[in-house]
Amino acid sequence: MTDTPTREQLEAAHCWEAEDVISRRPAMTAFRQRTRYEQARWREARGYPIGSQPHVPRPGGPEPRPVGSRLPLAYAQGTGANLVTPAALAAARARTSFKEPRQSFDFQRLWADLLSAEALAFNLFGDLAADHRLASRAIRAWWPDAPGPVSEVRFAHSPGRLDPAWLNSLRAFDAAFELRGPDESRGIVAVDVKLHERLKPETPKPENLWRTVAVAERSGIFAPGAIDAVKGRSDLAVMWLEHLLMLSMLQHVSGRWTWGRYVVVHPAGNPDMVEACSRYRSLLADESTFGSVTIEELIDSAVLPAATITELRERYLAA
Repeated sequence: MTDTPTREQLEAAHCWEAEDVISRRPAMTAFRQRTRYEQARWREARGYPIGSQPHVPRPGGPEPRPVGSRLPLAYAQGTGANLVTPAALAAARARTSFKEPRQSFDFQRLWADLLSAEALAFNLFGDLAADHRLASRAIRAWWPDAPGPVSEVRFAHSPGRLDPAWLNSLRAFDAAFELRGPDESRGIVAVDVKLHERLKPETPKPENLWRTVAVAERSGIFAPGAIDAVKGRSDLAVMWLEHLLMLSMLQHVSGRWTWGRYVVVHPAGNPDMVEACSRYRSLLADESTFGSVTIEELIDSAVLPAATITELRERYLAA
């Protein structure tokens, strides 16, 4: 659908959420409401039951209310209905079977929230985790300058959380493609996936600025004044910190990674993400380690299996 649903339509579908209304940003409000509504319609078309807030009601707690863009958690975990292909479900089950050190993973959102960017990452790249030859073809199509074939596909991945050898933070990538170079060196495509998300100002931890600024300065890629613009409270802080996490891999004493790119994947219709990527580029004197691509562009490239493309179109591109 191209029109924003009315409040009556949203309420009838249990999709009226105050958090979707963004003050003085009508285009973002419209996108968030439309996206939530379309996910509820997708759920209803498949006969999946409706979820709630909270995901798991507490005994003696407030009465749960239905949320059209959610699935019941137990149902979602048992069926994997939030994952659109067998490969996506297999990748999600494999990733949730172990923990990386100090990881923070919202399992409820992954399994039960239809607006989950974590689920979108598995839906987009699950086939590539199952077939590294296919992954290599996809990476060549999407980022032709990436060196070497794909040797590993990881989800919710950090090279090291709270470790000053990296970024000394808890940041992680939604997906990461490790590439095998012509020698023992490696490349990395580190991906941040956005769907319904909006821009929100955040402040990098002041006690960690010694490390974040050191990585940023050593990279030599930022324009004059750019680091000062984002090291305080900024709505580009998350993008900056995740980019720095990838850059810390290129700077690691092991010398293992010699090529890398941090990529933001987002819907073409999400105005906040379009704006953020444009403004972030303006901070860079060298854009070679940063990229952005729309979900539509990834799907339209036709490198994913045809059945997966059909499922992704029905799920995320219904408009």
